Amino acid sequence: LVGGFLSYFWYFNINPGDSQSVLKAIFIGVILTATSVSITVEALRELGHLTGKVGNAILGAAIVDDVIGIIILTVITSFRDSSISISIVLIKIVLYFVIMLVFGLIITAGARMLDLKTDRRQITVYVFALVLIVAYISEKYVGIADITGAYLIGMIFSKFSIRNEIVKKMNVLSYLFFSPIFFASVGLKTKLDSFSTSMIVFSVIILLVAIFTKIIGAGIGAKLCKYSLKDSLNIGIGMVSRGEVALIVAQKGHKLGFIDNNMFSPIVLMVVITTILTPILLKISMPKTKEDKDVSLKPMTIE
Repeated sequence: LVGGFLSYFWYFNINPGDSQSVLKAIFIGVILTATSVSITVEALRELGHLTGKVGNAILGAAIVDDVIGIIILTVITSFRDSSISISIVLIKIVLYFVIMLVFGLIITAGARMLDLKTDRRQITVYVFALVLIVAYISEKYVGIADITGAYLIGMIFSKFSIRNEIVKKMNVLSYLFFSPIFFASVGLKTKLDSFSTSMIVFSVIILLVAIFTKIIGAGIGAKLCKYSLKDSLNIGIGMVSRGEVALIVAQKGHKLGFIDNNMFSPIVLMVVITTILTPILLKISMPKTKEDKDVSLKPMTIE
C-alpha cells in the first residue's frame, strides 16, 4: 500500500494539495495490497507444502490482505466526491458494517433451516440473487464498492455446511460465463499502444515495488513471528502473486476515474507478471516434500 502510493506520488510529482490526485496515488497502493490466494494455493499444493506452517501462514495472510484491501477500497470509493466530509464517510462506513453484521446474525439464526433443508437445489439461486442485490444496494445507495457487499455475503455463508453445494454450482457458472466476460472486459481496456517511454518506466517501477514490498514486508512480519529466515523468505515470495482481486479493484478504479486508460495497462502487466513469477520462485525456494514426490506411486482411491 505504502510502496504503490509513494511510487505514483513520486513518479508523477503529485501536488499534496490536490486531493483527487492523492486518492489516485492511494488507489495504486490499494491495488498492490491484494494477494491471489488461488495461484498460491495451486503452487503450494504442487510442491506439497499447502498444509505446512508456511502454507497456512501464506493463506491466512492472503485472506487478511484481501479483507484489508477491500476495506480501504470502500473508504477510497466513498471519498470520490470531494464535497463529502470525512466524518460523514466514516460514519456511513461504520453503519454499513454494523448493518451487515446484524444481517449476518439474522442469516446465521436461520442456518438450521438451510442446513436441514432436504432440497438444496434452490438455495444457490437464492444466495446468488442475494449477492447481486446486496452488491447493487452497496454501490447504488450507500456509495460503497459493490465487491464489498458481495465479499461480506460470501463470508456470512462460508460458515454453513451448504457452502460446498453453493461453491460447486457457482464454480461452473463462473468458469463458463462470468470469468470469461470479466477477463475479456479487462483485455479490452488494456491498450498496448498506450505504452509511452514514461509509462514503460513506471511499469518497471510498479512491478519491482509489487515484488519486493511483498517479499520484504511479509518476510519481516514472518520473522517477527519467530519463523526461520528461509520460511520468512518463502512466505514473502508466496505473497507476491496478484490476481483476480487486484484486477477487480483496478477495474473499479477505472470506472470511478481513479485510473485512466494509460495507467490500466501497467497494472494489468504487473498482475500478469507477478502471477507467472510467483510459482517459479516458489519452486526454486521450496523443494518438493518427500510425501509429494512419492504420491504418484501410491494407488488412487475414490471416496
